[in-house]
Amino acid sequence: MAKDSQATVRSSIGSARSRLVGNVVYMRNSSNNDPPFALGLVSCSHLVNMPGAIASIRNSRRPLFAVVYWVLAALAAYEVAEFILSGDLASFIYLGMFIAAAVGVVTVLNDWRKGVYLFLAWILFEDLFRKYLGNNMAIYFAKDGLALLLYLSFFRAQRMNRFERFRPVFLVPLLCFFLFGTIQVFNPSSTSLFYGLLGMKLYFLYVPLLYIGYQLIDSERRLRRFFVYNLVLILVVVCLGIAQSILGHTFLNPGIMQEDIRELGTLYRAAPISGLVSYRPTSVFVSTGRFQNFLILSWILTLGFGGFLLLRSRQGRHFAFTCIGVVAAGSIMCTSRGVVVWNVGSTLIIMAGFLWGASWRNRERHRVLRTIQRIAIFVGAAIIFLIVVFPEQLSSRLALYSETLNPTGPASELVYRSRDYPLKNLLAALEYQNWPYGYGIGTASLGVQYVARIMHAVPMGIGVENGYGLLILELGLVGLILWIVLVTAITVSAWRAAKSLRGSPWFPIAFVIFWYVFMLAVPMSYASFGSYQDFVLNAYFWLLLGVLLRLQVLARTPEFIESEK
Repeated sequence: MAKDSQATVRSSIGSARSRLVGNVVYMRNSSNNDPPFALGLVSCSHLVNMPGAIASIRNSRRPLFAVVYWVLAALAAYEVAEFILSGDLASFIYLGMFIAAAVGVVTVLNDWRKGVYLFLAWILFEDLFRKYLGNNMAIYFAKDGLALLLYLSFFRAQRMNRFERFRPVFLVPLLCFFLFGTIQVFNPSSTSLFYGLLGMKLYFLYVPLLYIGYQLIDSERRLRRFFVYNLVLILVVVCLGIAQSILGHTFLNPGIMQEDIRELGTLYRAAPISGLVSYRPTSVFVSTGRFQNFLILSWILTLGFGGFLLLRSRQGRHFAFTCIGVVAAGSIMCTSRGVVVWNVGSTLIIMAGFLWGASWRNRERHRVLRTIQRIAIFVGAAIIFLIVVFPEQLSSRLALYSETLNPTGPASELVYRSRDYPLKNLLAALEYQNWPYGYGIGTASLGVQYVARIMHAVPMGIGVENGYGLLILELGLVGLILWIVLVTAITVSAWRAAKSLRGSPWFPIAFVIFWYVFMLAVPMSYASFGSYQDFVLNAYFWLLLGVLLRLQVLARTPEFIESEK
């Protein structure tokens, strides 16, 4: 009898073990072939089956293990109940973040490709946690730790798998700019070394994403996965921003915001003539400026992927063009003249680029014209929806745009904000005493207030609202020249990569990446260097640049040539 019971126990343990091993093997095989949403379904199925596996293992062990299991489960349930009853939302969030961080670290170290997607999701939703946890700076620097873990995982994989060697043509200008920035950390005009460390982080921390982006895309399937995943993130963030623009600053913001970010999340704008007031939404971010920058990036990516699908595949077209309509609605409701101007200009350039890059083969130019037609239809549908459902909220935004962007209007700010104001701030940088050689990297960058408060550094008291002026203040005239040489080399390299894909279905994606690289590196950085220092735009800048340079190489491979036929 005892032998039969022991055999039964061994059989149950072996059965549970075989199911667990089978699940692990299936997940490993699926991780390289299935899209992210399929992996999510697989993971959910394993979570659903997990209680049965745990039950079989628990019942097959000694009674002591069962007791320990139930004691730990009871303690966990008790702690969760305490958090809920006491209303201690912060502690509950910290507990969840700790568990998620532990899982995330293991995931990134085991698979750097999954780490890329985890990193992109975190940099978009990090600010949401910061807002509800009192602007905790440990959360702000969590993305930097995640980036370093991603680099470590990628380096390990590179040593084991021997990736294709990649050496960008602009490596020399990049290294020169990096070395000069390192020297500027020790500028005697800087009052603290921590300003220099901050500057090095903002300028160079995400540069290795160039190499990760290059190795991330090795097939059309991975290319689709990358863009579908990003469009899902875009759809969530923009929809939340639209909802906040209608509901006001009480939505997606805590009742009491930390002092440093309180004003950033409660900004309103009044039209100068009509006096209509509009809220400037932040969505999941702590500031309206970061949400506005993300809308510019989102518009470019959605246009490129929509154009690619119309030339390449029917699958996913409705989703892509729905995202285009949603981003168009978000751009209108964000109460930002800059977003409207940048996105309208990007639309004209991108549509012209699509027509220029399409070949007459297989009626591709007719497909490009259909792309433009569909974009107009979905954007028009989004505007009609806003007119019908939210007429008051839309009219206040349109009043602001029409009264301040009309060149002949009495309250027009178009010329002043686009030409006079940036030039005025550029000249203001030359009024500082040390402008020829600068005050040190990071001394006028984003986040200097945190260095002064946390590290007790003496405030520098310098700064201008012009990107080139800021470079002069931090790096001097030599630093500005090195930056211009670097962005020129990067832009030329991106243009050659995009041009080499002319006439192929991948040209729309290549062209929009080139346009984003050029726009962020040249006009947007001239207007405000904070655009380049924005960690979201900066991370996507280097990652997408690597993807573009990889597409240039993949287009010559037999797999891509055969699929194009």
